[in-house]
Amino acid sequence: MNFLEIAQTRRSLRTYLDKPVEKEKLEYVLECARLAPSWKNMQCWRFIVIDEAAGREAVAESMGESNPGRKALMTAPLIVVLCAVPKESEVWEGKDNMMLDAGLAMEHLILAATEQGLGTCWQGLFSEETIRAALDIPDDVRVVAMTPLGYAAEERRPRPRKAMSEIVFHKKWGQA
Repeated sequence: MNFLEIAQTRRSLRTYLDKPVEKEKLEYVLECARLAPSWKNMQCWRFIVIDEAAGREAVAESMGESNPGRKALMTAPLIVVLCAVPKESEVWEGKDNMMLDAGLAMEHLILAATEQGLGTCWQGLFSEETIRAALDIPDDVRVVAMTPLGYAAEERRPRPRKAMSEIVFHKKWGQA
């Protein structure tokens, strides 16, 4: 797959097969995440991989009962929790580079997973304190996002995207 095909294929999946993810594929997606760009190459991200039912349940407790992401976390064979160390990044002119850096690493992971035939679903609506307590995450580390990781049990159609003319300007804001 070329990059455009990977980007076109990626979907947010919420149901997974009861099939383990091969160690080589997990290592591949984590290596791709490790190679993401970051502010001043500080690499503020950390990943926690959860592969046991008790751990998945503890992390899922951080979400409300009605959150569809909760089911995804419970059914996938793996969960990857993305953390970031604020002191390993900076806020510059009001821009929080830690969040951008962590997001780039997660996006690398998600796209690499797609390339490997794996499904993901970026999760951001959760109680950070619940996850911090369940996974013994230090107070000076932020829990930024998480994703289930596994083989899809569903096929998702492409979601609508804005036209290029709505999001790309030339020379000045608003110029097509």
